Amino acid sequence: MRTPRNDQLTETDRAKGRGQHVPERRCVVTGEVAPAERLVRLALGPDGGIAPDVLGKAPGRGAWIGVTRETLEAAQAKGKLKGGLARALHESHIAIPDDLGERIEAQLRRATLDRLGLESRSGTLISGNEKIEQAARRGQVRLLLHASDAGEDGRKKLAQAWRVGEGDEGSGREGLILPVDRQSLSMALGRENAVHLAVVDARAADRVLAHLSRWQFFTGWSRDAANRVSDTDSRTAGNGTASTDSEVSGA
Repeated sequence: MRTPRNDQLTETDRAKGRGQHVPERRCVVTGEVAPAERLVRLALGPDGGIAPDVLGKAPGRGAWIGVTRETLEAAQAKGKLKGGLARALHESHIAIPDDLGERIEAQLRRATLDRLGLESRSGTLISGNEKIEQAARRGQVRLLLHASDAGEDGRKKLAQAWRVGEGDEGSGREGLILPVDRQSLSMALGRENAVHLAVVDARAADRVLAHLSRWQFFTGWSRDAANRVSDTDSRTAGNGTASTDSEVSGA
């Protein structure tokens, strides 16, 4: 399995390395299996309505998807999504909102920005070019992030400082560009002109990447993020039977 371009292992990867069990789920669209943290849960309401539950905390039964928004909406238009959900949930009366893809994307965006806000308040996320550059050269940066409208010169300068601090010059290591501009990022963090961000704690970087990778993959924002989510050694085609909230056995 590939690791991210930042050489940052996710919590799933770390758990596997320690020999710990990692919960897995099967996508109702493709039938493929992956760690639950890399998929999106769809919750079944008491009225048969389907709603996204990206944090996986909604009560009741649920099923999982691990595809992009484009693939999801194509499957929904062809009736494949409804059929997969019906089989996984053993429920014939299911109502899927027409804007399900839009709702999922909005939840993934909010979850990622909320995570960044929590890390900022806890002190594991810093901003400001000078502050980030100093931390990077000291080898303290675990993850480097940029607003979508960040200048190329600023991105390259901080990436170079990061590589120097990691003793990794010439590797091509660089930060990730977020699917939001500086204005949206500043509002989410409660800071002025938040353009560049750096996570200075390894476990915090794992938490941020878990949310960001799902968001980027679902929207198709970054091909590298798509590879991180989908290129997993635990994925199997199986027999096409989708899983609900119960763990996939024998996977």
